[in-house]
Amino acid sequence: MPALTQLAVTFPALTAIIAVRYMAVAGLAYWLVWGPGDRRARGRQLNRDRPKRAVIVHELTLSVFSSWIYAAPAACAFIVWRQGGTRIYTDVSRYGLVWLFVSGAAYLVIQDAYYYWLHRVMHHQALFRWVHAGHHRSREPTPFASFSFDWAEAALNAWLLPALTFLIPVHPAVILMLLTLATIAAVLNHAGAEVLPNWWLRGPLGRWLISASHHSLHHSHYGRNFGLYFRFWDLLMGTDMVPRLEAP
Repeated sequence: MPALTQLAVTFPALTAIIAVRYMAVAGLAYWLVWGPGDRRARGRQLNRDRPKRAVIVHELTLSVFSSWIYAAPAACAFIVWRQGGTRIYTDVSRYGLVWLFVSGAAYLVIQDAYYYWLHRVMHHQALFRWVHAGHHRSREPTPFASFSFDWAEAALNAWLLPALTFLIPVHPAVILMLLTLATIAAVLNHAGAEVLPNWWLRGPLGRWLISASHHSLHHSHYGRNFGLYFRFWDLLMGTDMVPRLEAP
């Protein structure tokens, strides 16, 4: 099958998969955290008010466009992989079980570092309006904000994981794990409520990880808390803002 024909099939299929995954995870998180009616959020509510319909519609609209943009480089990498042109492998014995964890950790660390510095650049006054303002229209985000990016921000993020598959050997199971982890982390960090217990957030591992308590401060204090998964870069560069962990 010619490459263009493969792209014509793969691109819309991946777009649908990305959009459905986002809607399913974000929708489930919204229902679990906020539920029906006018009740307060489950967990410790971080948003001042219950999410407004106009905010959710804005987040959904940007997310649909982001799905198309994320699908493009992913489709290209998939087609090249089918032709043997990436470093994606399917035989675990080729690199061993240990490499599954090493490669997964390497991808996470690279993605986290890339996003921290990209995020800071996007907040530069010359770029913010054109690249990142759409996401920050959600000053009190909902789970649906996890994928609501301006087209330029989506494009700047979408290429990294597919590009890494040309450089670092990775098993498809690790890619699936990374995508699942990224989706869940983004949704929970934008939930508008902290569902993780304080003992975890204060613990030896939790204090190094981004949480809703940590990231929600970024939506009200633009110059702080730029991290994606880990607080390492924020702590190192002096941009970390410690969340208050009152009892739920």
